[in-house]
Amino acid sequence: MIGAAKPTFSKYLLSFLLIIFAALPLNSLAANNLNFENDQEELVIGTRVVPPFVIAEGNGEYSGISIQLWEHIGNELGLDFTYKEDDIQGMLDGISGGDYFAAVSALTITSEREESVDFTHPFYVTGLGIAVPYKSTGLLGSIQSLFTVDFWWVVLLLIGLLLFWGVLVWIFERQENQEEFGGSAAEGIGNGFWWAAVTMTTVGYGDKSPRTLGGRVVGFIWMFTAIIVISFFTASIASSLTVTQLDSRVTGPGDLPNARVGVLVNSATQEYMNQENIRVQTFDSIDEGLEAVNEEDIDAFVHDAPIIGYMIQQDYRNQVRLLPNTFNDQYYGIVLPLNSEYRNEINQVLLDYINSEEWNSMLRDYFGDL
Repeated sequence: MIGAAKPTFSKYLLSFLLIIFAALPLNSLAANNLNFENDQEELVIGTRVVPPFVIAEGNGEYSGISIQLWEHIGNELGLDFTYKEDDIQGMLDGISGGDYFAAVSALTITSEREESVDFTHPFYVTGLGIAVPYKSTGLLGSIQSLFTVDFWWVVLLLIGLLLFWGVLVWIFERQENQEEFGGSAAEGIGNGFWWAAVTMTTVGYGDKSPRTLGGRVVGFIWMFTAIIVISFFTASIASSLTVTQLDSRVTGPGDLPNARVGVLVNSATQEYMNQENIRVQTFDSIDEGLEAVNEEDIDAFVHDAPIIGYMIQQDYRNQVRLLPNTFNDQYYGIVLPLNSEYRNEINQVLLDYINSEEWNSMLRDYFGDL
């Protein structure tokens, strides 16, 4: 009987502990899970000024897309933190060395960086953009643009259209209107071409006009069609001249191997250029790179499109322009130490926030309607 008392006592003890555990408030456990740093020293968050993701407001205060995201996460998880400004490599080294709890900026997720640090889920997806000089080539450039293939292609199309309507009116008028559209075929078609031209431009000298029913129907249709045609060709010619004047040595990613290209030092863009065997010149800041483009020290500066687009609008309008297309997708994430035990909690808050109307409204404030 004495030997049977031990398991009975153990059974009662286990039941007692289960009752005590069950009595603990579940919300208290959840709070302890979220407020995991409340009783520790202030956390240090690495950051780098990259408008509009991180904007320096002075006195150690920051704003911007990434800052608003992190402060929402910090508030939700009850974190006490302060920012410390650093460069890209400094932030990555600070995370892997334990100096920073997290790094928040516009940091691209790459396989090379994943070897030493961890990332949250992406919160913003973009691509690389190319900044090139914005300048008009002046009077000489305007004259040269008159001899481009695009310009003469538009002119030839216009001549062909006038010839078509000139021949059409001549077919109806050549017999009954010999005075204005008679003579040889070449003379008659030439007169029809002249009539089509003056009709399209609404000059209408009155020296030639169709008299037959068929000729007048052609004339009626052409007068209304010409309104649309002249608008189309005017816009096409103006576009051809404008594009030529704004043209630069770099018009897309395919031109980069043969151009003087600048990138931000230690950036994901530099890694990409190295992989593509494209020689680059590195700059310590994006502003220095854009200034080099403006001064024509380089042909193009390549970096994340929304960042350089925002900076061009703020400081380099009509000096530097961003080419319309992007390439090589970039995924921004918050940097954490490898195997961070807090990654899941941060990801949960992050994913909820970037799917909220508050997040979308903020993006519209910085970038316009999506």
